[in-house]
Amino acid sequence: MTPRRPLDHLEHAMAARATATTTCRRAGRGPVLCAVVLSAALLTLQLGAGTAAHAHTATSAEERVVASPQPANLYAANLYAANLYAANPYAANPYAASPLVVPDRVTITEGQVKEVAPGGVITYPSVTSCLTVTVRLRDGGLVGAHASLFQVPGELRSDRILAALKDRVGDRPVSAVEVRGAVGAWHPSYFVKAIESYADGEQPPVPAGQDRDGIARVVSQGLGQPRDTVTFTVEDVPDGDQTAS
Repeated sequence: MTPRRPLDHLEHAMAARATATTTCRRAGRGPVLCAVVLSAALLTLQLGAGTAAHAHTATSAEERVVASPQPANLYAANLYAANLYAANPYAANPYAASPLVVPDRVTITEGQVKEVAPGGVITYPSVTSCLTVTVRLRDGGLVGAHASLFQVPGELRSDRILAALKDRVGDRPVSAVEVRGAVGAWHPSYFVKAIESYADGEQPPVPAGQDRDGIARVVSQGLGQPRDTVTFTVEDVPDGDQTAS
């Protein structure tokens, strides 16, 4: 492939930032909420008179299922859902429309962290000045992050994304971590202090070539995954969509 100048993608990203263009859109949770509320309504009709208190309890339980933060560990998450349903059998079954279900396919745009079940596929669209970080779990699942040079509105900055990825992985065993994208456009410190966090007059560090070892070191530290027990690869790849499976 043709070698890239270290500043090519940095300049391109800064121009793109000025246009405030983003390819990232979050999916809403409308269907999940509707399914939970509908389930509670049907249950109330079936129970008939004297179930008003039960219906109120169900609503409270549903709110906890949807609004409570998801545990990073899937085992803990499922145990949480099971205990909630056991404590209040009148609530809508959390397994029926649960936000904890891991899909087989996801698309991860800039500033996002998601995961797929074992055998699943992650798509990272339009990777130009970005880096993708894919964590391979020992059970075959994948947890991915799409780090961008500049923050996409409403999404994670480059100095917050590793912490979010670490939380999503939790204490599940990891076999490998893969970093791919515009390696030459990234200084390792961007994962620690985002470019936009520098004050006026401050000069962010400029990458001097492809610092694969530096990026692997910072990602290892950010994820809490030691390089002597987990395989780390850092690869510079051409612009375009990426997939991990």
